[in-house]
Amino acid sequence: MSTDPQQNIQPTPPFDEKNDETPAIGGGLPVIQFWAEHTLNPEGPKLWKTLFHKSACPSCSWGTGGQKGGFTNEDGETLQRCMKSVEAISAEIKPAVPASVFEQRSITELQQLNSMECDRLGRLSFPMILREGKSHYERISWEEVYQIAETAFRKQPERVASYSSGRAPNEAAYLLQLMMRTIGSNNLADCSDLCHAPSTTALYEMLGTKTSVVSLESLKHADCVVLIGSNPAYNQPRCMNELIQIREHGGKIIVINPIMEIGLVKFGSPAFPLKSLLTGSDISSLYLQPIPGSDVALLVGIQKSLIEQNLIKSDYLHLLTEGSEAVLEQARSTPWEMITATCSVSRAEIEAAATLIGTSKGVVFGWAMGITQHSNSVDNVRAIVNTALMTGNMGKEGAGVMPIRGHSNVQGFGSMGVTVELRHEIQQALETLLDRPLSRVQGYHTRHLIEAAEAGKVDTLLCLGGNLYAANPDLTQAKRALSNIETIIYLATKPNLGHFHGLAKKTTIVLPVLNRFEQPYKITTESGNNFIRLSDEGETHLKNAELIAEVEFLSTLAHRLLGDYPVDWRELQNPKYVRHLIAQTIPGFEKMATIDDTKEEFTIGGRILTEPGFPTPSGKASMFVTPLPNLTLPDAKDFGGSESTQGVVLALITGRSYSQFNTVVYKIGDQYRGMPHRNCILMNRLDAESAGLQDHQPVTVQGDAGKMENVEIIYGSIRPGAAFMFYPEVNAIFKARTEERSGTPAYKRVPVFVHA
Repeated sequence: MSTDPQQNIQPTPPFDEKNDETPAIGGGLPVIQFWAEHTLNPEGPKLWKTLFHKSACPSCSWGTGGQKGGFTNEDGETLQRCMKSVEAISAEIKPAVPASVFEQRSITELQQLNSMECDRLGRLSFPMILREGKSHYERISWEEVYQIAETAFRKQPERVASYSSGRAPNEAAYLLQLMMRTIGSNNLADCSDLCHAPSTTALYEMLGTKTSVVSLESLKHADCVVLIGSNPAYNQPRCMNELIQIREHGGKIIVINPIMEIGLVKFGSPAFPLKSLLTGSDISSLYLQPIPGSDVALLVGIQKSLIEQNLIKSDYLHLLTEGSEAVLEQARSTPWEMITATCSVSRAEIEAAATLIGTSKGVVFGWAMGITQHSNSVDNVRAIVNTALMTGNMGKEGAGVMPIRGHSNVQGFGSMGVTVELRHEIQQALETLLDRPLSRVQGYHTRHLIEAAEAGKVDTLLCLGGNLYAANPDLTQAKRALSNIETIIYLATKPNLGHFHGLAKKTTIVLPVLNRFEQPYKITTESGNNFIRLSDEGETHLKNAELIAEVEFLSTLAHRLLGDYPVDWRELQNPKYVRHLIAQTIPGFEKMATIDDTKEEFTIGGRILTEPGFPTPSGKASMFVTPLPNLTLPDAKDFGGSESTQGVVLALITGRSYSQFNTVVYKIGDQYRGMPHRNCILMNRLDAESAGLQDHQPVTVQGDAGKMENVEIIYGSIRPGAAFMFYPEVNAIFKARTEERSGTPAYKRVPVFVHA
């Protein structure tokens, strides 16, 4: 294998078998066809109006919008709307769910719907309640909503909790945490607990910041990007434009993923119609396919090769880091045989990656849930940061670490203090505002919340967006846990599985809220690269609907509970005044105080590292030794199988389909992976044939919490020993193996037994 860093070394990975349905490139003309279908039909005018509205994209954290306009990103580039954005907006501009749906269909009937069918019911337009002992949701007045909510929130603070997603704006996130902490509860679970908590945990202890240290502008100066356990071609398509431009300028892209995702090999972007759309642009320069969960071994191997090639920045490590000696010694002393046996990537491939990284001027390391949803996920992130520090790729333009967030404002919720690990500076500011200490009782992150509810320790739960039921592993446990809570209040724009399965013991309330382009006031959101966008006022297309803004609901409830302590909650119904509080209490958000007057969107202060030095007490980065994982799988007999059972034990990766956003499914199949429906398992031909199984055969997939039957085998470009199925459906069959330091479950290495 050539190790010339000027050449494509292995642009297509070893396990690249395509099935009949796999396209030649990602993106391309099907995207244009999708746009045409959605914009040249009766909903087209509403869709175009929303696309041009000055509001942040409701989809991923790489979306565009804000004061620069709907198609423009923070760097001023145009044509930056993607298919994911159109899918999300199209779902939000659907008609209201007819009242007859809830009048005529019992909860038992509604529970038969899948995620796509729930979403296609339409928009929620009136508050409704499922009372204890009743079989149907019924309409409820807002006054009764507040009476029930007020009573529920007057329970013992330790027995009151919230769960949230990145759907709502920063102002609602801030009000949620301020109300919860003022009543004495720290139980602020968030969807990020299930996704990127390992990133925030590791980054804060190592670098003193919890987010990406790379801005969009800085990314453009990189000449190498290492993309690990992330698939932006499906989940953040706008990010692909940046990768295309880096390749065009002579840069290299290293992709590390057990599955060959065709969009990470070649992608056709509508933003570049003449040079990319039809034929596709090259993305991967080197594509490695490790065993799921073996990323630490692969990264330690890269570190070992960097040492052997004399590509370590020793002066940088001496001046700007602590703990580097032990990390370097681990890499030196770990045998190559152990590294390659653990990750199943060859030494030559690892050395090629090290050469590219070590000889590049600026390297950005990006990752997503393929890194963070493992039982050793904090070590995964530590190993990435160690590698960046060893090569001096931190604290300069065009270099650094960049966790790639999924939801468009999930990072904003953490910034606003919706977390069980509150930063000391925010804690001090809030205690000054309250003129008393905050509760020191440790709050529940999402997995602890489910466990506490199952144990009968939670009376009241407020869900600000999200789908707490379906996002969790072991859906039987999740349903049982939520049914122990007396009162659950859901705030949502559309029905989801949680509203029909995540039912409270006594009272379940679903409240219809305005989405971000319908708000009567300006609101803000935060991108994954720390950029604050200001969205203009809007209006809903729904007529005679009883929708409410999250900020209005939270401020009204807080006033009923707390009066005028510690603030005039009624005034905070206008998010402008919430922004003044944010500017006073959240470091880096000082410009929030004047954003209504200046319209100046901004990058949060103190997070983008383009100069040497770190926001840690010592001014240095901390490095940590990362143990290689033990990746043994159970035997077939551990699943109840016998020696005569025809089957194979695999490490299952759970993930989204191409046309899916979080737990919301827009299309039943996945054209990129050639999976025609949701009840499929993507397998390597070698694994199937070794067990006497074959393509398109129906099989049973068994985990440690249940099984799925009549699952269709689809041969695809996944490495041997691994398999892939769709989240959230497959969550039903496995229990949570939680990474203790961060609280995040291991969705990306689930032992399963696949048998005839």
